[in-house]
Amino acid sequence: MTTRSPGGPAGRPAAFPSPAPVLSRCIAVEPEKFAAAHWGRGPLLSRAAELPNPAGFTDLFSPADADELLSRRGLRTPFLRVARDGQLVPAARYTGGGGAGAEIGDQVLDERVLELYASGATLVLQGLHRTWPPLVDFARELGAALGQPLQVNAYLTPADSQGFATHYDTHDVFVLQVGGEKHWRIHPPVLPDPLERQPWGGRADEVAAVADGPPALDVVLGPGDALYLPRGWLHSAQAQRSESLHLTVGIRALTRYALVEELLGLAAADRRLRAPLPFGIDVADPDDVEPELTETVEALRDWLLRADPAEVADRLRARVWPAARPAPIRPLAQAALLAGLDVDSRIAVRPGLRWQLTEDGTGAVVLRIFDRSITFPDQCAPALRALLTATVSRVGDLPGLDDDADRLVLARRLLREAVAVPAT
Repeated sequence: MTTRSPGGPAGRPAAFPSPAPVLSRCIAVEPEKFAAAHWGRGPLLSRAAELPNPAGFTDLFSPADADELLSRRGLRTPFLRVARDGQLVPAARYTGGGGAGAEIGDQVLDERVLELYASGATLVLQGLHRTWPPLVDFARELGAALGQPLQVNAYLTPADSQGFATHYDTHDVFVLQVGGEKHWRIHPPVLPDPLERQPWGGRADEVAAVADGPPALDVVLGPGDALYLPRGWLHSAQAQRSESLHLTVGIRALTRYALVEELLGLAAADRRLRAPLPFGIDVADPDDVEPELTETVEALRDWLLRADPAEVADRLRARVWPAARPAPIRPLAQAALLAGLDVDSRIAVRPGLRWQLTEDGTGAVVLRIFDRSITFPDQCAPALRALLTATVSRVGDLPGLDDDADRLVLARRLLREAVAVPAT
């Protein structure tokens, strides 16, 4: 028997959780309409007046927060990039040792960042979904609503400056304008739905030619405005009369090509596909290659017709789940709870944890989470399901175990493995 954590498939979601308040911060249409009309298809502009939070996005990140990161947090590369005139500035221009006790040489130096920013460079704070608490929570909640792993960067651009030339991204993005104004010019793709291995640099001439034509969307984003762009759509952005700060939420959505990659990985099990090419074949001669290609395609087709969806899903799980970490845990608080745990303690599954519970047929139950598999005796299965599905929180109420001593043993293990946390 298999039990799974809640959540949709890892492609275009057929539906979004209802309600999805975190998603409503980014789009001014119903989630179903967004999925049907915009997701992976075309841009969506949402003005601040159409969105629910009157404070815009300053609760997530602000210029003062950026200054805090750049000056007092010992930030290191690659958590900061700097761009000027469409080119990245070498990290050696703004990094060095941090003084006594912090001599590591890739730390961000605030005085050098000031020099570059004051001269027109754009600062890109990367990985904020890992370093800034409000964005850690926001990214986890939005990722759960979309069923996709996310990344969050911040772009700080001086007045009348532009960090990057027209380009496209290989992932979908939400642009959330925090402060100032930025002029965006959006053009249709030169390569629809590009894969990560198909960056815009390989099509720079095509990109430049399309960018010279009329834009599909020409708009100035102000504080609180949001813009959704599918991967592949060309864009450039220039700050206006004041400095600009915006967040870019990158959505690392899976594609059907990911299925192809996993199927090909599994195809190595087929002996026909592992067979060597004939001795002496001239691989540069199409006449020599043609019969081998025909036989290979036939063997591959036969194998694909026997492909097991469960095996593909298992490989996709191993690929996707580690890309989206669950909520952070507090090691000291967790250890304190372990020390004082009793039957009246209340615990809960770690927020954002994706899990899969299966019986392995040998008297054990296996809990798969984002980074490992944990094996328990099969009598723990009812208690595990009850906790994972939030049916039970009090340790003494965990079902299916013989006595409270067994319940405490299981609860301690779940806390130590960071599967469970103190219930709030």
